[in-house]
Amino acid sequence: MDKAIRWYDYIIINIYFLGLTALSQTNGLVFPLLVQKFVGETDQGTFFGTLRLWTLMVALLVQSAMGMVSDHSKMRRGRRRPFIFTGTIFELVFIAAIGFSIGMEGMRGFWFLFVMAILLSISSNTAQAAQQGLIPDLVPEEKRGRFSGVKALFELPLPLLLVSFTIARLISQGYMWAGIIAVMIVLAICMIITMFVNEKPLIEHLVQLDWTPFFRLLAMTGMFTAIILIMGAIIKQIGVWSISINQTFTLAVIMGLTGLVTMIIAVALGVWISIRISLGNNALMNPAYCWWVINRLAFLVGAFNLSSFALFYLQARLGFVRQEAAQPAAILMLIVGIFILLFSLPSGLLSDKIGHKRVVAISGFLAFIGTLVAILVPSMTVIYIGGCLIGAATGIFYTSNWALGTALVPKAEAGRYLGISNLAGAGAGAVGAYIGGPIADYFTNYVPEFPGFGYILLFVIYGLLFLFSVYAATRIKNQPKLSSSLN
Repeated sequence: MDKAIRWYDYIIINIYFLGLTALSQTNGLVFPLLVQKFVGETDQGTFFGTLRLWTLMVALLVQSAMGMVSDHSKMRRGRRRPFIFTGTIFELVFIAAIGFSIGMEGMRGFWFLFVMAILLSISSNTAQAAQQGLIPDLVPEEKRGRFSGVKALFELPLPLLLVSFTIARLISQGYMWAGIIAVMIVLAICMIITMFVNEKPLIEHLVQLDWTPFFRLLAMTGMFTAIILIMGAIIKQIGVWSISINQTFTLAVIMGLTGLVTMIIAVALGVWISIRISLGNNALMNPAYCWWVINRLAFLVGAFNLSSFALFYLQARLGFVRQEAAQPAAILMLIVGIFILLFSLPSGLLSDKIGHKRVVAISGFLAFIGTLVAILVPSMTVIYIGGCLIGAATGIFYTSNWALGTALVPKAEAGRYLGISNLAGAGAGAVGAYIGGPIADYFTNYVPEFPGFGYILLFVIYGLLFLFSVYAATRIKNQPKLSSSLN
């Protein structure tokens, strides 16, 4: 792109993020409802957790691989646009297929949805990996801050407003197909506008594509997934052993503590093994960095999964019937998103003034309080207030935690070290959903006299993970940065 930036470049370079987030938010409503339809309310948490685990792990790998491939692309239509176009075309096909699954029943419907969701994750992350390269490729360094600000608008408030007051309303009124068609139209329009990006074919000579980082990520993801599967098996086995216990309080203590401990083990062990695979002996020499990633993952397990299970929670806690929960769930996510945006910038200034680690700890405490408020009483107003606190805490966390991480990593290898934290984003959703889903189902099945108790307990566990993230922050000690990798 020429250095003379036109006003509309801010839109066409960033607008595809609007489509991606709108799709993600719509999936957050459609997938839980379809899983509920196919497997029933007694098993919805378990199967939804399974769906989340595999789609997130696939997303992590595909985004990394396709990012590397598009980096080295010399296609005539540009370096990134062919991947965005192709990815979107396949996205539309698989979204339509998910729409057709509405007419299916039972496990046949679930496994069809599972396969289509995996394929949608592949196509969506193919497009997203390329989209993320447009600003670094085309925008002069001195203007990237302004472009990133516009990107934030397209990623958070605009799609959340769009979904909350259009797509979610359609779904809540029983018009799921209409909601799916609407998000397809939004995605297609965003892709078409992005095709007007002034992107030229890459002509300079590039070094040969090195797949070593991807194979490291593959090994990390495989080990992390295995740990999550093992912890999920443990929670299910503990549930089987506890069936004969007739006291609800005792069951809550057993399943709650087991769920909390298995999630903490998955977080801590998953991070340590992943860093060990990626960094070799440097993992042992930089414990502060390891605790930083644990802090990040523990917080995001709580934040991401409160969002993922919000629809089921509102159904169980407030009595919404199936799709009726879609609009209040979407409005709740809108509130959370707005507060994330509002508190991100001020928290950066506060973090610089009083210290990154201290602000990270504050965010964990605030998220814990917000979670307690959200489960305090069965009132939508009170839940919205809890959402405000959780959103504020998450905005504070994103800024201060990232600033803390950049201060801990060796400058010469910042990209490599900070890249590992991407595993925290995908791993958070997988850990909380795959291990947490069976806990909610357990109480739905065996303690039906207390509707929603399983989701209340699950949200308590997520709240305690916020506190564990505070503990992890206290373990981050100042130390000299490593100057080079040993492996």
